[in-house]
Amino acid sequence: MEEQWIREIQRKGSRTAADQLIRAHYDEIYRFVYRQTGHKEDAMDLTQSIFLAMLRALPTYRAERGTFRTWLYRIAANKVIDARRRTRLMPLSMEELEVPSEEDFAVRIQDRALLEQIEAYISGLDPQAQAVFRLRLYGEQSFPEIAAALGEPEAAVKSRYYRLLGRLRKEFDPHG
Repeated sequence: MEEQWIREIQRKGSRTAADQLIRAHYDEIYRFVYRQTGHKEDAMDLTQSIFLAMLRALPTYRAERGTFRTWLYRIAANKVIDARRRTRLMPLSMEELEVPSEEDFAVRIQDRALLEQIEAYISGLDPQAQAVFRLRLYGEQSFPEIAAALGEPEAAVKSRYYRLLGRLRKEFDPHG
């Protein structure tokens, strides 16, 4: 069905097909963005921007280069990176959305400070490294999906990801 909607949009500019395509992917992309912003309004605005960019770029989409989902996540990752350049968005993990008990509060504050430091570190990396990290962690994408989205060999994506994890451990693990 997705391929049919894409063809209708590409050939006829079908608004109905565009609405259906957006509805099919909206919740997933919104969650991807929200995990990185932690703010409902920012996530909604950014998600809208992602789908507008998707519709503008849809004439260039080619199924033989990768799945639509992978292509859409690449747009989403780029938009998040661009938004981070303009503002300081604070990411929240799903665990942080819960209200901590009193005894956990001090630990949560330390965790939040560490997350802010890690996010600042990631935001300072080149866009390709950021995209690999964000697609893997926040988008829960597989290495083949990330490789397709970035147009790189899977081995290069894995190498970049694991090198980055090593750098993060070295930078932020007090025991390592």
